[in-house]
Amino acid sequence: MLCCGADAVRPCFFYPFLLCYWRCTTIANTDHQINEEIRDREVRLIGADGEQLGIMSSEEALRIATEQGYDLVKIAPGSNPPVCRIMDYGKYRFEQAKKEKEAKKNQRVIEIKEIRMSPSIDTNDFNTKLKNGQKFLAEGNRLKVSIRFRGREMAHTEIGDVILRDFAAKCAEIANLDKPPKLEGRNMSMFLSPKPQTAPKKPAKPKTPKPSPEAPKTEDAPAGENE
Repeated sequence: MLCCGADAVRPCFFYPFLLCYWRCTTIANTDHQINEEIRDREVRLIGADGEQLGIMSSEEALRIATEQGYDLVKIAPGSNPPVCRIMDYGKYRFEQAKKEKEAKKNQRVIEIKEIRMSPSIDTNDFNTKLKNGQKFLAEGNRLKVSIRFRGREMAHTEIGDVILRDFAAKCAEIANLDKPPKLEGRNMSMFLSPKPQTAPKKPAKPKTPKPSPEAPKTEDAPAGENE
């Protein structure tokens, strides 16, 4: 519709400029300087296929990139002269965003789970807490185990130390003791972290015994030769 009517000459004349301006503004605010943002006197240019095109003015480099239908991107601003490359910057940004999204998808957030006990905990409750703690560690989470002392229990804090170290010993196969039991105020706590899981080794294939070489056959001597 811009090219219709008597007044369409001026809009049509400015259309390439508007298209270039729209493209630059939409890709702007990124990590790299591109196209008209590059105003260095000279740049070292790398082609879209990785070919070294030499040192030239930024205007000449932009002209070459425009003729090929690509963007001019400054990839090494600290070099002397700065290094620019011809590429499809929109495609590059799309691929980078896709990689970042995939990395976040595969990234696991390690949480710190907490288990609280008392110095007077009985065996059944202790085993229940232990089972829950081992479950948290098996899921890859760090674990904080704490004991709260109340009233006269502060006179026997060594009981809490024994309970915590017993808890850590029973998790030793799947966890490391990051911080030993430490008393802070009325709380004594320790931290456990899961051990890195190693892939189980495949059982070695049984070796098949090689057939032993057969002994050379000896023919029976005719009767009378050994007499």
